[in-house]
This record gives sequence, C-alpha cells and structure tokens, in this order.
Amino acid sequence: MYSGIVLIVAIVVIVIVFLGFVPLGLWVSALASGVHVSIFTLIGMKIRRVSPSKIVGPLIKAEKAGLNMEISKMEAHYLAGGNLDRVITALITARGANIGLDFPEACAIDLAGRDVLQAVQMSVNPRVIETPIVAAIAKDGIELRAKARVTVRANIERLVGGAGEETIVARVGEGIVTTVGSAQTHKEVLENPDLISRTVLGKGLDAGTAFEILSIDIADVDVGRNVGAQPQMDQAEADRRIAQAKAEERRAMAVAREQEMKAAAQEQRAKVIEAEAEVPKAMAAALREGKLGVMDYYQMQNTIADTNMRESIADMGNAQNAPKK
Repeated sequence: MYSGIVLIVAIVVIVIVFLGFVPLGLWVSALASGVHVSIFTLIGMKIRRVSPSKIVGPLIKAEKAGLNMEISKMEAHYLAGGNLDRVITALITARGANIGLDFPEACAIDLAGRDVLQAVQMSVNPRVIETPIVAAIAKDGIELRAKARVTVRANIERLVGGAGEETIVARVGEGIVTTVGSAQTHKEVLENPDLISRTVLGKGLDAGTAFEILSIDIADVDVGRNVGAQPQMDQAEADRRIAQAKAEERRAMAVAREQEMKAAAQEQRAKVIEAEAEVPKAMAAALREGKLGVMDYYQMQNTIADTNMRESIADMGNAQNAPKK
C-alpha cells in the first residue's frame, strides 16, 4: 500500500517536471496551425536555452503567409541576437509589396543594426526628410536661406553598409550652397527656386547611401544679410573711429597749448609785477642819491595821473558809443 502511494507520487512529479520542461502546449498549438515541429526539437531548444515560443511563434506566422522557413536557420538568427519576429514580418510585408527580399538578406540587415521592417515600409511608402535652414551667398553678395524637403525611398540592396539620413541631409545642404553660390544674382534663385532642385537632384547625391532620392523640393527661400556690403560698412566704421581719434588728439594738443600760453602769460605778469615793485625802491634810491629831485617826482606823478584820467575818459566814450544789444 505504501509503495503504491510512493509510485503514484513519483509518477506525478515526473509528469509535472516533464510538462514544465517540455512545451507541450506550444507543440499542440504548432500542430493545430499546420506547422510540424518535433517535440524533440522543442526539447533541444530548451537545452540550448532558447525560448521555443520565440521560434515557433514566427514560424507559425511565416507558414500561414506561405513562406517556407527552416527552423534551424531561424534559431541560428535568434541565437545571433537578431529580432526574428521583425524579420518574418518584414519578409511578409516585402512579399505582399513584390519586393525581392529573402531570409538571409533580411537577417543581415537586422544584424547590421537597421530596422528591416521600417526599411521595407519605406520602400513601399517613401519618407520625407526636411533639412535645416541652409545659408548660402550668391555672387552679388546677398545671403539666401533655403530649406528643402527630400523624398527618399529605402534601397534594400544598399541597406548593409550604406550611409544614413545624415549623409543625405549634408549632401543636399552642400548642393544648395553650391547652386546659390554659382548664381550671378540672388534674384535668379528667387525667381526660379526649382533651379536648386534640378541642380542638386542631378548630382546623384544618393550614391553610397541606403536610400534612393525621388525628389528634392525647396520649401522656403528667404533673403538674409547683404554680406557684400558688410566689409564696406566695417571699413566706414573703422575710418570714422580713426577720424574721431585724430580729432580727439588735435583737441588735446590745443588744450595743452592753451595751458602753456596761460602759464607763460601768468609768468610774464609775475615778472611785470616784480619789476613794478622795484620802481619805488629805485625812485627812493634816486632821491637819496640826489639823482632825482622832488619836483621831478611830482611832475612824474602828475604825468601818470593825467595819463590815467585820459584812459578813463576814453573808456567812458567807447562804452557810450557801443551799440546796444
């Protein structure tokens, strides 16, 4: 009795372990979908630490879409780190759009780090890339600011190793600068914006990229600075500053000369005052020595007083004759 219970428990444990290790439900789902997957294949995936659902799910999707897939290659791509479900979806989309894409090529694109599903979708529905504003200068010195919209389609054959969107944007910007720079006047570009489109499109800018350029449309063209006149304006400003500096130098020299003349005049007046201060001393000495008499002194004082009176009368006459303001 006891041995029978142990046997039943052992069988139950074995069944639980078996069902936990063997994805029996996934095997039944595959059979129900018409996909023949051996139970031993699923056990081998478990041993190799591969999630069977990550392989069987895309396999069922591929079989329902009519794609003949080898489970070993699908498992190899999964082990390489690829996104198997995205690859199968891309193959189904490419088949519906009549795009030649096989499983090895899709796996290579996926492992290269590109979104293979997005690439297939871009092949069916082209994408518009808008460039930033590009500044260019025409030969007449006028700056133009242009912005373009580039319609591109993914090139499946060049997805591996082809340049990305940044290269397309850079090449289009270079083409805009070259086209505007070769124009004689900025008016030529403003009158015919499609001149930029035709010139840039004819340069084959999509060479070596993962895209095919379908069209280049100029979205906006604005007039910027007059770069040609800027050096003249800068030169005029420099000449003005030089003239102003020279004028300041002349004014400073004039002020210095005026100060020197004032100082010389003050020195001269000081000498006159000093000389006048010596006159009384000389007269006193002349009186003491008998070289000047008292009557001579009085006569000289009368002469000085008469001269001062005449100067005063002359000043009064000039003041009366002066015109009134």
